[in-house]
Amino acid sequence: MTASAGTERPQPRAIIALTRAIRWRTGWPDLAAFLLLGLLLYGVAKVGAEWHAPLRAQVDISLKLRTLPLYTFFSLCRGMIAFAVSFLFTLVYGYVAARVRYADRVMLPLIDILQSIPVLGFMPGIVLALATLFPHTNTGLELAAILMIFTAQVWNMTFSFYHSLRAIPEDLMEAGRIYRFGWWRRFRRIELPSSTVGLVWNGMMSMAGGWFFLTINEAFRLGDHDFRLPGVGAYMSVAIDRGDRGAMVAAVVAMTVMIVVVDQLFWRPLVAWAERFKLEDVGGASVNTSWVLKLLRRSQLYAAVQRFFERRQRAAEARQTARPHAPVLERLGPRGRSAVAFTLVVAVLAALVAGSIWGTVKLVLLLAKVHGGAWREIGRDTAFTFLRTSAAVILGSLWAIPAGVYIGTHPRAARVLQPLVQIAASFPAPMLFPLVLAVMASAALPLGVGSVVLMMLGTQWYILFNVIAGAMSIPNELQEAARVYRFSRAQRWRRLYLPGIFPQLVTGWVTAAGGAWNASIVAEFIQASGTIRATPGLGSLISLAAAHGDFPVLTAGVLTMAATVVTVNRLFWKRLYNLAERRYALSR
Repeated sequence: MTASAGTERPQPRAIIALTRAIRWRTGWPDLAAFLLLGLLLYGVAKVGAEWHAPLRAQVDISLKLRTLPLYTFFSLCRGMIAFAVSFLFTLVYGYVAARVRYADRVMLPLIDILQSIPVLGFMPGIVLALATLFPHTNTGLELAAILMIFTAQVWNMTFSFYHSLRAIPEDLMEAGRIYRFGWWRRFRRIELPSSTVGLVWNGMMSMAGGWFFLTINEAFRLGDHDFRLPGVGAYMSVAIDRGDRGAMVAAVVAMTVMIVVVDQLFWRPLVAWAERFKLEDVGGASVNTSWVLKLLRRSQLYAAVQRFFERRQRAAEARQTARPHAPVLERLGPRGRSAVAFTLVVAVLAALVAGSIWGTVKLVLLLAKVHGGAWREIGRDTAFTFLRTSAAVILGSLWAIPAGVYIGTHPRAARVLQPLVQIAASFPAPMLFPLVLAVMASAALPLGVGSVVLMMLGTQWYILFNVIAGAMSIPNELQEAARVYRFSRAQRWRRLYLPGIFPQLVTGWVTAAGGAWNASIVAEFIQASGTIRATPGLGSLISLAAAHGDFPVLTAGVLTMAATVVTVNRLFWKRLYNLAERRYALSR
């Protein structure tokens, strides 16, 4: 019996063709994108539930393996939210400091002060304030953890963005003036693209800096108060306290997996995408690729979103060219804009002055409780920590400068080494402290010397990443000229590499020095398996004061650290910055 034409079965080839057609129409890249979007929404729901969970007097951090994936995801969310806030802060603060006349005279010293304050200097006040503001849920503690991670991320990016803006070649800025770019169009077409390479690499370093204090941010206790949050940092902290080596290994594996996933899904695509913004007159042989970026470019969803933003951009540029409706500030005219700016400045200054007076009075009353012997101890400990941080920066530079130049000038090496460097830099160094302490004990190394190694574990990456960004920014035509004129290796270093990376290298030194001072609070005071190891230094003094709830000594130590870092920055690093802008910037 034969089947009718209307009910005839399709042949196998027709089925295959139909399947291919459906696959082409839907697009498996789009299916992957929707899957990732679904996982993201599920994660947002879980994080929201944790934020609204009741605030508990005693927090139980479970060391069961099944809790570790969720803990790791919570830590990742805190880091990514803090990074988003840091990026927005960087764009606003760095732009104002670089483009508003005389603003850098106030804003840069303020960054020096803020980056020199250790995490434990911010943490007690912020945690107590937000816990009081949100007394019934975890929202205050979550916000406090994000702000703490923010303080470890933002300064490196802000310094990089500021100096990238100051180093933009003058011919590009002149082109913007010739084509009558407004400030927004100049920012989007010239300033932000010129700063992209530095922002991406310093963003990676900033994310790594946020992970460094993860065990402190998520496992914070103040006296008898328990402010811990579920996360991989708290998991590791409890594992170290209990001496549970299996849990320590599990936390290390979870952290490594998280870093690899973030590198593949986030940083590797950004590095490959950022290469298009390299300032050069001849094309370079870029080999940095990303499977995620390729997947997105094949996605119809990505193409639709791209077309939408391109239409919006063309419409905005057309409106700006026609200028039928000038922005509000431009309609005010020069005098009106000056009046608005003056009013805003006066209002901000008035608020700052009032807050400064109130804070100064409270500070003086608190410091009056510190006796003379404590001040002498603080002075001695400051000298010890200064020597250790200086040694950490010098020793880190010895390997980070040549390694960074090699990676930045060899694209094929960068493709292989960038993920490895990212993993090594992003891994929270305090998680490795038990292993380092065991090696130090076997080598009979005192903590006073070994703390330099512990500082290097977290701060050497600031130098490396800035050198990589500087080396990648060296125009290919200059490297080609060095090959044409047959420069020796010494000549390349003296005439090309060191001058080319010097502005970024100074940024790396400054942020590494600040990071070393911050790292002293965990490098000079280590608590593991119920035992405490400490060495005389400002970091251990601050850690002890925080552990005992001694706010006068804690405040005195934090202020001394901030004053020391700012003084060194003003007397030494500022001169190197001026030298970098005057002699070695591409705009000169």
